[in-house]
Amino acid sequence: MSPHCRSTQSPWFAEESARGSRRDFLWNYGGGLGGIALAFLCGSELQAAASGSGQLRGGMHHPAKAKRVVQFFMSGAASQCDMFDYKPLLIKRNGEAFDPGEKVELFQSVAGKCMASPWAWKQYGESGKWMSDLVPHLAKCVDDMAFIPSMVSKSNVHGPATFMQNTGFVLPGFPHMGAWVSYGLGSLNQNLPTFVVLPDKRGFAPNGPGNWSAGFLPATHQGTMLRPNNPNPIADLYPPADSGFITADSERAGRNVLEQLNRAHLATRGGDSRLEARIAAYELAARLQLSAPEVLDISQESEATQRLYGLDQPITEDFGRNCLIARRLLERDVRFVQVWSGADNGFPRRNWDSHEDIAKDHGEMGRSMDQPAAALIQDLRQRGLLDDTIVIWTTEFGRMPCSQGTKGRDHNPFTFTSWMAGGGVKGGTTYGASDEWSYKAADKPTNNYDQHATILHLLGIDHTRLTYRHNGIDRRLTDVHGHVLSELIA
Repeated sequence: MSPHCRSTQSPWFAEESARGSRRDFLWNYGGGLGGIALAFLCGSELQAAASGSGQLRGGMHHPAKAKRVVQFFMSGAASQCDMFDYKPLLIKRNGEAFDPGEKVELFQSVAGKCMASPWAWKQYGESGKWMSDLVPHLAKCVDDMAFIPSMVSKSNVHGPATFMQNTGFVLPGFPHMGAWVSYGLGSLNQNLPTFVVLPDKRGFAPNGPGNWSAGFLPATHQGTMLRPNNPNPIADLYPPADSGFITADSERAGRNVLEQLNRAHLATRGGDSRLEARIAAYELAARLQLSAPEVLDISQESEATQRLYGLDQPITEDFGRNCLIARRLLERDVRFVQVWSGADNGFPRRNWDSHEDIAKDHGEMGRSMDQPAAALIQDLRQRGLLDDTIVIWTTEFGRMPCSQGTKGRDHNPFTFTSWMAGGGVKGGTTYGASDEWSYKAADKPTNNYDQHATILHLLGIDHTRLTYRHNGIDRRLTDVHGHVLSELIA
């Protein structure tokens, strides 16, 4: 923190502070424009300290390679052996008994026969990475991507496993990675949230908004949900259309009264971050009324850009719009953006949970995701933003190489694939490997702790030192685990 913004420890200051909040004291004694200038100076210095004045000049603990993150989350468990994890043996043994030499543990079925992917495979890029025809657009980006085909999960149940990938714990009540990044690094801008979530238009993943909670961190670090595909993308940002009696002046006066009441209430209830977050939310909402329409207005984008993201095709339009909005948020220095694919809304399948028919369900989900996700990588690169933006693609666990029924695949927590790009990531690389079936991690088993530690490292944070005292424990995103995957760092 800047020395100009530190609290004075004199008895006089302590006596005056006891009569009201520090902000009230500065306002009353600084007065008028002087108070405004001092408040702006403190805020600007704090922001500069957090962001390095727009430069990557150190991070919290060491030099940072990135300052933003965008995370794709495939809800429902995307199949590694149908997109990224090429296994010739699975093709050769297609239709034969699946016998990996041990009892096969499944979520809701018995092991069927070996089932080759319904999509063909080809090699791409200078790295020669094998990719399936389900993801032809991402296949063209392989030299930007670092693959981790040896990911493992502690759970094969969607809810706990989704929490695990987002928060590092299978239980609810823990902060999302984006909340930790917000807590550790702060905001890069004054007019947009630090952590933004773009859910699937069709609904939420298991756990709903609990996935992007701030947990025990101050509530102001929780994800702010935007729904660009809805008529009202930000809930309750504007007064109802039929409330003609609300004017700009009356709304401003109302916010001022609310802030006075809330701060008076907060002064008697120290330590409750929820009220401080509510106050901050009112202040941000006022700024968002000016900034959000511009961010969400994709009519400013060229037709070529909109086609790049697939906005001209029904199957890619929704996810493509979210990806395009994600790029607009990132270029305006939103620190962390999460984009969801898949909703937990039963049948027909609208997520990646392909128990019944992998070709049909993954066919639809893959086509809806592939072009827009690849477009975001390409667009960030073209705009010079990929170098300092980490792109993550993940899911809660993988799917089995054997069939469920005749055409589906059951849950597989023993191995799945995640990948990263940009932001100091060494493209065209692969870390670890699954076995010859894509059944279990065989080389360098990797869990979410290692990936989270690596992401924090790229942001200039030592994951063992980013802690928050809660219930007598110094909590952290990586719990008591995690190793930086140095082989994936450029």
